[in-house]
Formats: sequence, structure tokens, C-alpha cells
Amino acid sequence: MMGSAGVMSEIDNAQVAQTLREEIAKRRISRAGLAQRARLSVSTLEKALSGRRRFTLATIVRLEEALGASLRDAPEREVSAPALAPPEMGFYSRPAVQWIEGDYLTLRASFGNDGGVYAYRTVIRWSKDRGHLVFAESDRLDATFEQAGFVSMPHLSGHTYLMTSEAGQYRMIMLGHATREQRMFGLLSTLQVGQGSQLVPVSCPVAFVPMKQVAEPVFGLARPGEKACERYRAILDTALGDDFCRLRS
Repeated sequence: MMGSAGVMSEIDNAQVAQTLREEIAKRRISRAGLAQRARLSVSTLEKALSGRRRFTLATIVRLEEALGASLRDAPEREVSAPALAPPEMGFYSRPAVQWIEGDYLTLRASFGNDGGVYAYRTVIRWSKDRGHLVFAESDRLDATFEQAGFVSMPHLSGHTYLMTSEAGQYRMIMLGHATREQRMFGLLSTLQVGQGSQLVPVSCPVAFVPMKQVAEPVFGLARPGEKACERYRAILDTALGDDFCRLRS
């Protein structure tokens, strides 16, 4: 739906922003590079992605031309969308999983700084045309490695899986049951750059905190001794302290 000034509605705006984050993460392109290709300022793109400015139709068209992909769900696909997620994702319906949709501060241990905590944003939403939950990361210090993928919620384990699949390569976040505060804790498994170009499997605790619960979130690396690090570490330590995950050697 269009307004008189050619601006997308708030619901459509959020959908476009989410889809754009997914495309950026999937293609592993920088926001600066995309802005240049779309003939936009980086500031305009950043403000639109963060919700501080709405996308205009002209901006969306430029971005779609730069990406060679649509950022808007087609209405005819919405009608034929499946009512349930596919069996490999847990056969869930949207009403059953609507509680998990939202904007989360994501915390994990730093791989390169002992005692440090790495913080970024993850948005989980329902994709109308795909018929299942999807997620996308943003506000990462290393934006090139922002991830986007699908969400699996099988009934048997009661756990939530955020999966990234690219050319047969997977990254997984496994989260336990949400707490009364709707926070989720678990384990992240991925690949870390080792010696030379070698990639080494690595796992660490991870926490998902509803963004509305975080006053003045600080993104990027929080180092030991910093107030943000102390605050984030207290949250992240819940993952192991309350037995949401275990690390064994």
C-alpha cells in the first residue's frame, strides 16, 4: 500500500528491511558497496535498515535493480503460501511460533579476545511467501559475515535452530526453551579462520535478548573492563550457569 508521498506502509517497510538484510548477508556484500551500486548514500541505506527512515518506492526500485532481486513479496505468492513450515523444519504454523518473532540483541563469546563478548542484532520474522520463519543478522562489526537463513522448531526436542546454508556449508545456533523474560540461550557452532586460510570448527554459548529489554545497546566487541562487557557477560553466563548448554572436552 502506498501513501501520498510514495512511502511504503510501516508493515511493508519492515518486510523490505528484513528481506534486504537477508540479501546482504546471503550475498556477503558490504552496505557501502550496495549503496554505491544503487546510487544511494550509505547514510540513507543505514537509516532505512535501522527503521529511522522509511523506504521510498524509488529507493526500493534502485536497490532491487542493484541486487537483481525483488525486495517485496508478490501478492500472488502470498495467497499460495503453505500453511505449515516444511517437515524438515518441524511442521509448525505461524500462530504456534508467533511469540518468537522480533528483534533480538545477540551475544556470544569473542573468538579473538579472551573474556570479551561480541554483540549484534538478529531479527526473526515469518516469511509470507516461504511459509516459515526466517532470520537475518545486522549491526555486526564484521558486516561481511552477517548471516541469514531459516528457523527450525521441531516438537520432539523443543529447541529452536537458526540455520544458515550456503553451498552445502552450514552454521547453526541451537536455542533452548525461552525464559519467562522471553530470553533464549544455547550454543553457536560455526567455522573460525585458523592458521593461514584453514577453517576450524568452533562452538560457544550464545544468548538472545529481546531488544526492547536492552537500554542503549552497544554493538560490536565489548572488552573486559568495559561496562557493556560486564553487563553482557552476566547475561551470557546464564547459558552455561543454568544448563541451557554444555561444553565438554
